Formats: sequence, structure tokens, C-alpha cells
Amino acid sequence: MKRSRINEVMAAAEEMIRSYGFTLPPFARWTPDEFRARRAEARAVIDARMGWDITDYGQGDFDRLGLFLFTLRNGRLADLKRGGGMCYAEKLLISRKDQLSPCHTHIVKAEDIINRGGATLAVRLNGSDAEGRFSKTAGGTVLCDGVARPFGPGEVLRLGPGESVTLMPGDWHAFWGEGGDVLIGEVSTVNDDVTDNIFVTPLGRFADVEEDVAPTHLLVSDYDRWLG
Repeated sequence: MKRSRINEVMAAAEEMIRSYGFTLPPFARWTPDEFRARRAEARAVIDARMGWDITDYGQGDFDRLGLFLFTLRNGRLADLKRGGGMCYAEKLLISRKDQLSPCHTHIVKAEDIINRGGATLAVRLNGSDAEGRFSKTAGGTVLCDGVARPFGPGEVLRLGPGESVTLMPGDWHAFWGEGGDVLIGEVSTVNDDVTDNIFVTPLGRFADVEEDVAPTHLLVSDYDRWLG
């Protein structure tokens, strides 16, 4: 994915986020040079991989298969393992019209996916088999704003603005904007995007970046290379 395209996606996403009355945290505005100069004081941001995250899942077709994310806060896996402390995470996501986030599940993370505004958020659901693998024939039950809702295999759940679904490990899901773009909130247990995304079809979680221009802001996947 070209860096110039990533920069364009960032600018459009920030404009959409602001249009809904939401402002990203101060570190979202740091240039790469500012981030490098402040990396010691921002060590918690870097270690938790908070910040900009734009992916085409390594497939080179962002408009068809892709997702914008910004990790606003993220806890510590050590706290989650011991059962106390900062065990939560929060993100903003944008699904563009008909832009697919492909079918996946998580081993550790439970998450609330919330339509914060825009069009309809379509979520296709499948259950797991006895070994936790994707099942074409298994359904299950999720909570929609706290109310139990059974689903059949491959059923599409449609969430309007303000509506949400709670997904547990083993709930396989894919989602996209239906009828327009959607601003999405995610509230979850500690987030680990490096190891805790299991796709039905093997895919890369992060984009392969072609450096055709300088970055406006760093992606979380840039931190190791740019910040050390």
C-alpha cells in the first residue's frame, strides 16, 4: 500500500471523525520527527501500539478489502493474565461503503463493536466447531446492547447508529459499511493485533508499505523500524 494513499486515508478519516464531534488524542498529530524526539516519554504509547493503523491485509486493494483503525488506549497483557489492572482497550474504526474487514476471530479478546454513526454496520457471524475453528454450520448467541440474540451460520447482523454487538473469542465475524461509511467504536479486553487475529483465509494483519512519499504520521506497524 503506497504511503501516499495511507496519508490520504488518514486525512479523510480525521475529517470524518471530527464531523461526529470526536477529537483524537494529542499524539495523533505528532509528525515522525516529533514522535522520535518524544519516544522516551511516549514509551507507553509505543509499547501498547496505540495510534494510527491502516491495513489492506496485504492484498493491495484497500477500497475492497481494508480497514481504518486508531487505537486510543490499550492495557497490559501482564495485567490481564494476573486478573487486575489495566485490562481494557478502546479503538475507533471506519468501514467504508462495501469495504470488507474479512472473517476472523480472537483467541483472547472480547469486544463490543458499536456503530457510532453513519450508515448501517453489517456483521456476518459464524460459530466455532468443538476445536474452536471456523464452522460453516455452527451458529451461536451474541449480546446486542445487552440483549441475547441467537444467530445462524453466516447470518448478517445489521447495526444502526447507536447499536452494538458483543463478540467473544470463537465468534467468527466479518463486517462492512452497508449503504455508506460507518464510524465504529470498539471497547475490548487488552488488544494484541500481532498475535490475536485469526483469519479464516490466511492474510497479513498489516499493510506492506511502499514508501513513495514521507509519512504524515507513523502507523503502529512503523514503530519498531522508525522508533526502535
